[in-house]
Amino acid sequence: MKKRSIIIDTDPGIDDAIALAAALFSEELDIRLISTVAGNVSLEKTTNNALKLLTFWGKRIPVAMGADRPLLASPSDAAHVHGASGMDGYDFPIPDRSNLLAEHAVNAISKTLKESAEKITLVPIGPLTNIALLLRMYPDAREKIAEIVLMGGSLTRGNKGVMSEFNIACDPEAARILFESGLPIVMAPLDVGWKALVRPEDAAKIKAMGRTGEMIYALLQHYRSGDINTGFEMYDSCAIAYLLRPEMFEVAETFVAVETAGILTAGTTLVDLKGYLKQAPNVKVCVDINEKMFRDWLLAALKRCG
Repeated sequence: MKKRSIIIDTDPGIDDAIALAAALFSEELDIRLISTVAGNVSLEKTTNNALKLLTFWGKRIPVAMGADRPLLASPSDAAHVHGASGMDGYDFPIPDRSNLLAEHAVNAISKTLKESAEKITLVPIGPLTNIALLLRMYPDAREKIAEIVLMGGSLTRGNKGVMSEFNIACDPEAARILFESGLPIVMAPLDVGWKALVRPEDAAKIKAMGRTGEMIYALLQHYRSGDINTGFEMYDSCAIAYLLRPEMFEVAETFVAVETAGILTAGTTLVDLKGYLKQAPNVKVCVDINEKMFRDWLLAALKRCG
């Protein structure tokens, strides 16, 4: 079976950790690089968390540190959701830093794309700063990008601003650069994440899955996006789920713009499902998800982690 080559750009983050688990142990994905960005917590912490996870699972995948702040916006984080470290709740082993590249993530992504014999899919599940810098600094990199499958944006309301989702709102200008790039983009927004739940009975099954299950269960106890009684929202895993099982999503091809100038609405994604703006579609937007298919897929994916 030919694997799909991907680069994951991430800001771990508890839901990022679960998404990485699903991706790292998939027999269908070849992860060429993990790049980190400031988002849920600082760049140093997100990078440390990526290395912690790779050390925990004994995986040898290059990691590259990227942007430590947004292009123009003031830095912000979500430590109140993920804990001060970004992955509070579990005592990880000291991370092996031999996986960490000396070069900046944007350079590392460009190099990985350039040296690849085939096109690579980019999977950003954090703020889009690194991806925007890549497109500005290395315009030729576009030729080697098969597709960009991202978690971010919203069809309706937000989780950082009234109308804005965290990943986009952290760096609206970066998101606008990407959405105006003309590249093939798939957007798994906040709305499908609200339905992509780990419910209480699922959490109990995960806990019984060995050391990975115990680790994820411990992290979930400190995850403030949902709770053990109503379910935890698995936003970032939706991007991995789309890569592997797109049939679980209902998708609409439509025009999406990113608001960057609004005093109250910066970072809002305007998803023009009704065609009011008379613009050609630029994004495939996941507008719904089969909740049972997602839960079955995620539990099976985590069970493979051991």
